[in-house]
Amino acid sequence: MMIRSTATQDKMKSTMSTTRAFCVAVLAGLQPLVAALTIAEINGNKYLSPYSGQAVTNVTGLVLAKGANGFWIRSTMPDNDPATSESVYVFSTTAGANLTIGDIVSLDGKVVEYRSAVAYVYLTEISTPKNVKILSKGNTVTPLVIGQDTLPPPTMQFSSLDGGDIYAVPNGVYNISAVNPVLKPAEYGMDFWESLSGELVTVKKPTVLLRPTSYRETWVVGDWATTGKNAHGGLTMSDKDANPEAIIIGSPLDGTKNPTDSKMGDLVEDITGVVQSTYGYYYILPLTAIKTTVASNGAAPPSSLQGTGNCRAITVGDYNVENLTPTGTHLTKVAGHIANFLKTPDILFVQEIQDNNGATDNGVVDANVTLTTLVAAIANLSNVTYAFVDIDPVSDQDGGEPGGNIRQAFLYRPEIISLYNPNPGSATDANEVLPGPALKYNPGRIQPASDAWTASRKPIVAAWRAKGAKKPFYTVNVHQSSKGGGTSLQGDRRPPINGVIDKRIQQAEITATFIKQILDEDPRARVITAGDFNEFTFVEPMRRFAAISGLKDLDDVVGLPAEERYTYTYDMNAQALDHMYVSPALATAATKYEHLHVNSWAKAADMVSDHDPSVALLNVCGCA
Repeated sequence: MMIRSTATQDKMKSTMSTTRAFCVAVLAGLQPLVAALTIAEINGNKYLSPYSGQAVTNVTGLVLAKGANGFWIRSTMPDNDPATSESVYVFSTTAGANLTIGDIVSLDGKVVEYRSAVAYVYLTEISTPKNVKILSKGNTVTPLVIGQDTLPPPTMQFSSLDGGDIYAVPNGVYNISAVNPVLKPAEYGMDFWESLSGELVTVKKPTVLLRPTSYRETWVVGDWATTGKNAHGGLTMSDKDANPEAIIIGSPLDGTKNPTDSKMGDLVEDITGVVQSTYGYYYILPLTAIKTTVASNGAAPPSSLQGTGNCRAITVGDYNVENLTPTGTHLTKVAGHIANFLKTPDILFVQEIQDNNGATDNGVVDANVTLTTLVAAIANLSNVTYAFVDIDPVSDQDGGEPGGNIRQAFLYRPEIISLYNPNPGSATDANEVLPGPALKYNPGRIQPASDAWTASRKPIVAAWRAKGAKKPFYTVNVHQSSKGGGTSLQGDRRPPINGVIDKRIQQAEITATFIKQILDEDPRARVITAGDFNEFTFVEPMRRFAAISGLKDLDDVVGLPAEERYTYTYDMNAQALDHMYVSPALATAATKYEHLHVNSWAKAADMVSDHDPSVALLNVCGCA
């Protein structure tokens, strides 16, 4: 499970009106008057207005839309500069009451830069409007069609301050609010949306990128050019491309409700609304609720891979089962996925197995009941009865839901695979690579005392022998630290904060060094590392992991197109947090690998986990 800082929106949204009113009051002191500026001049060609904090008079514009706390106006004297928005938000709970869409008005007010949290980009607005005069009524209001009446949205880079890589290390080198760069809307996605701040726009032929947020907010792209388009209609993140061309559709201005059952690939009616920077993202606030016209197929196909029942071809699965407890329907649904979609792989790496009483924090760490119940549920749906192995953690030391004591575990089919010279270690025993190679503990944990694993899961490594094999193969099951404390891809800090990245670098290096020791003993050793790395293959922790360990990313081995490499969805992106890496001896032409999008394609009510499972087909026979 990946946790990011945008959870703070819950409190932000409930207190926004009070906070904003206070901020405006603080700024309401006497300032020099600036007369008869156009809206484009007020906005300027940067993120912050050159007139911030100043009083302005006789600002004239066409009323485009109205909301609960203000209204939006468009200049009647455009300057034809694509970097300067011709529209602006007027913040007032009362001044717009007598206004109608299509009115041309003039008003006085104060130019304010507002944001509800320090990590967000500022919104330029006119506050405390007065002397609001209606100059004419019944004027035509025509939205700008994105990509036709505007530039097309840039498809790769977010900000000039990212240095070409939104995940570059170090993070947070610059603040947009401090640098205030000149907008280049043809080159950078954030600059593009900022240049349309306050503008009424239309998105033609929108495609939904993933399920809505808990606030019914939905990411879409229109009919403009995109990169990373996967076969199901989503946008997949890749190296140096996190899809800035996408936009999130927020709460409708007319009080209607966006649907909750949207999903990746759905087609919806054209969307018209105003562009607004809020809660760390650029939104379009639609005039009315979005409506689905064509629903995508949310039913992902099952795995097509079949093993031979011996070492020549075993199936290897990986699945983060999201806080699995021994009670409730969640476990039954997970079992259904394993039986019906993963097709009961010969060995299965699982993450987020909770202890026998779930989130009850009473010192229980044993997960025998959880795993036994899961095995029984799978057997009830198939002809497969798994054995399992895990290592109980020290209570409340491995992160995750408090009291749950999540851990990794292996499920395996004992008629095909067995532990090789079993000698299990404890939560605090540090495994070692012995000559041969062999493991000091089988299974065992890797450097559990290292501060790299504070409040995080320690890798579990095991050696196995498959039916017919002459040598063992090795598995490392990982669940690295989540991205808690990260900032929005469209936030003020540039490059954005990739939460807990330093810990993940440490974790990747420790795990990779252990694997390297196995391969130093036997370069032909068969090693499989899989799990929830909570990181992308093209970002520093995973680059170091691959370089040190010498393992190969199975997506690369089988040549899966970059657009189809995803196991998770977040913000606008389909993305891969779960990976499977193999040693060179397993990186052969006969190797196969699939991601099963049973959750990424599903509507919210049908999700079983927030991650997708994956399955590989590997020859682990080895040589004498």
